[in-house]
Amino acid sequence: MCDDQVSIEILDWDAAAPRVMPLREAVFVVEQGVAPELERDAFDPVCRHAVAETPDGTVVGTGRLLPDGHIGRMAVASSVRSRGIGGQILDVLVREARSLGMNEVVLNAQVQAQRFYARHGFVAEGDEFMEAGIAHRLMRRQLR
Repeated sequence: MCDDQVSIEILDWDAAAPRVMPLREAVFVVEQGVAPELERDAFDPVCRHAVAETPDGTVVGTGRLLPDGHIGRMAVASSVRSRGIGGQILDVLVREARSLGMNEVVLNAQVQAQRFYARHGFVAEGDEFMEAGIAHRLMRRQLR
Protein backbone atom coordinates (compact mmCIF):
# COMPACT_ATOMS: atom_id res chain seq x y z
CA MET A 1 0.00 0.00 0.00
CA CYS A 2 1.27 3.44 -0.91
CA ASP A 3 0.42 6.43 1.19
CA ASP A 4 -1.62 7.87 -1.71
CA GLN A 5 -4.12 5.05 -1.20
CA VAL A 6 -5.02 6.33 2.25
CA SER A 7 -7.63 9.02 2.75
CA ILE A 8 -7.65 11.19 5.86
CA GLU A 9 -10.59 13.13 7.18
CA ILE A 10 -11.14 15.28 10.26
CA LEU A 11 -14.09 14.22 12.39
CA ASP A 12 -15.67 15.09 15.70
CA TRP A 13 -15.58 12.52 18.50
CA ASP A 14 -19.03 11.03 17.92
CA ALA A 15 -18.10 10.08 14.35
CA ALA A 16 -14.48 9.19 15.12
CA ALA A 17 -14.81 7.12 18.30
CA PRO A 18 -16.13 3.84 16.87
CA ARG A 19 -13.61 4.04 14.04
CA VAL A 20 -10.44 4.97 15.94
CA MET A 21 -10.77 3.30 19.33
CA PRO A 22 -9.92 -0.22 18.13
CA LEU A 23 -6.67 1.11 16.63
CA ARG A 24 -5.82 3.25 19.66
CA GLU A 25 -6.39 0.30 21.97
CA ALA A 26 -4.25 -1.97 19.77
CA VAL A 27 -1.36 0.51 19.66
CA PHE A 28 -1.42 2.10 23.10
CA VAL A 29 -2.93 -0.56 25.36
CA VAL A 30 -1.82 -3.81 23.70
CA GLU A 31 1.50 -2.84 22.05
CA GLN A 32 2.74 -0.21 24.49
CA GLY A 33 1.14 -1.42 27.71
CA VAL A 34 -0.67 1.82 28.56
CA ALA A 35 -3.46 1.28 31.08
CA PRO A 36 -6.88 1.55 29.37
CA GLU A 37 -8.02 4.17 31.87
CA LEU A 38 -5.04 6.37 30.90
CA GLU A 39 -5.58 5.97 27.16
CA ARG A 40 -9.15 7.27 27.31
CA ASP A 41 -9.69 10.72 28.72
CA ALA A 42 -12.17 13.56 28.96
CA PHE A 43 -10.50 15.52 26.14
CA ASP A 44 -11.64 13.32 23.24
CA PRO A 45 -15.10 14.94 22.96
CA VAL A 46 -13.60 18.42 22.47
CA CYS A 47 -10.91 17.38 19.98
CA ARG A 48 -10.78 17.25 16.20
CA HIS A 49 -9.79 13.72 15.17
CA ALA A 50 -7.86 12.71 12.05
CA VAL A 51 -8.91 9.32 10.71
CA ALA A 52 -6.79 7.62 8.04
CA GLU A 53 -8.34 4.73 6.19
CA THR A 54 -7.70 2.51 3.22
CA PRO A 55 -10.11 2.30 0.27
CA ASP A 56 -11.81 -0.70 1.90
CA GLY A 57 -12.56 1.36 5.02
CA THR A 58 -9.88 -0.08 7.31
CA VAL A 59 -8.69 2.55 9.78
CA VAL A 60 -4.88 2.53 9.72
CA GLY A 61 -4.06 5.75 11.55
CA THR A 62 -5.36 8.47 13.81
CA GLY A 63 -4.41 11.53 15.81
CA ARG A 64 -6.22 14.33 17.57
CA LEU A 65 -6.01 18.10 17.96
CA LEU A 66 -7.08 19.65 21.25
CA PRO A 67 -8.60 23.14 21.36
CA ASP A 68 -5.35 24.47 22.91
CA GLY A 69 -3.24 23.31 19.93
CA HIS A 70 -1.94 20.13 21.52
CA ILE A 71 -1.61 17.18 19.12
CA GLY A 72 -1.89 13.73 20.63
CA ARG A 73 -2.98 10.12 20.36
CA MET A 74 -1.00 9.69 17.14
CA ALA A 75 -1.23 6.03 16.18
CA VAL A 76 -0.56 4.05 13.00
CA ALA A 77 -1.35 0.37 12.56
CA SER A 78 1.78 -1.77 12.84
CA SER A 79 1.11 -3.34 9.44
CA VAL A 80 1.50 0.01 7.62
CA ARG A 81 4.16 1.85 9.61
CA SER A 82 7.05 3.55 7.80
CA ARG A 83 4.91 4.28 4.75
CA GLY A 84 4.31 7.97 5.37
CA ILE A 85 0.85 7.67 6.90
CA GLY A 86 1.88 9.18 10.24
CA GLY A 87 3.36 12.16 8.42
CA GLN A 88 0.18 12.63 6.43
CA ILE A 89 -1.91 12.55 9.61
CA LEU A 90 0.38 15.07 11.25
CA ASP A 91 0.17 17.36 8.20
CA VAL A 92 -3.64 17.20 8.25
CA LEU A 93 -3.72 18.04 11.96
CA VAL A 94 -1.35 20.99 11.44
CA ARG A 95 -3.55 22.27 8.58
CA GLU A 96 -6.59 21.95 10.85
CA ALA A 97 -4.81 23.95 13.56
CA ARG A 98 -3.98 26.67 11.03
CA SER A 99 -7.57 26.76 9.78
CA LEU A 100 -8.70 27.27 13.38
CA GLY A 101 -6.36 30.27 13.73
CA MET A 102 -3.79 28.63 16.00
CA ASN A 103 -0.29 30.14 16.05
CA GLU A 104 1.49 26.99 17.17
CA VAL A 105 1.01 23.31 17.91
CA VAL A 106 2.66 21.29 20.65
CA LEU A 107 2.90 17.61 21.44
CA ASN A 108 4.41 15.22 23.92
CA ALA A 109 6.55 13.03 21.68
CA GLN A 110 7.55 9.57 22.75
CA VAL A 111 11.34 9.81 22.85
CA GLN A 112 11.82 7.16 20.15
CA ALA A 113 9.60 9.26 17.81
CA GLN A 114 11.41 12.61 18.25
CA ARG A 115 13.20 12.36 14.90
CA PHE A 116 9.89 11.78 13.11
CA TYR A 117 8.39 14.95 14.62
CA ALA A 118 11.57 16.93 13.99
CA ARG A 119 11.31 16.05 10.28
CA HIS A 120 7.89 17.72 10.37
CA GLY A 121 9.14 20.99 11.85
CA PHE A 122 8.75 20.31 15.57
CA VAL A 123 11.49 21.46 17.95
CA ALA A 124 12.20 19.67 21.24
CA GLU A 125 12.05 21.66 24.47
CA GLY A 126 12.99 20.88 28.04
CA ASP A 127 13.89 17.58 29.62
CA GLU A 128 12.44 14.15 29.09
CA PHE A 129 9.54 13.17 31.34
CA MET A 130 7.51 10.06 31.97
CA GLU A 131 3.90 9.80 30.84
CA ALA A 132 1.93 6.53 31.12
CA GLY A 133 5.24 4.78 31.85
CA ILE A 134 6.84 5.96 28.57
CA ALA A 135 9.61 8.57 28.18
CA HIS A 136 8.40 11.70 26.37
CA ARG A 137 9.66 15.13 25.42
CA LEU A 138 7.70 18.31 24.70
CA MET A 139 7.97 19.47 21.08
CA ARG A 140 6.60 22.65 19.51
CA ARG A 141 6.00 23.93 15.97
CA GLN A 142 5.27 27.55 15.12
CA LEU A 143 2.56 28.01 12.49
CA ARG A 144 2.85 31.74 11.80
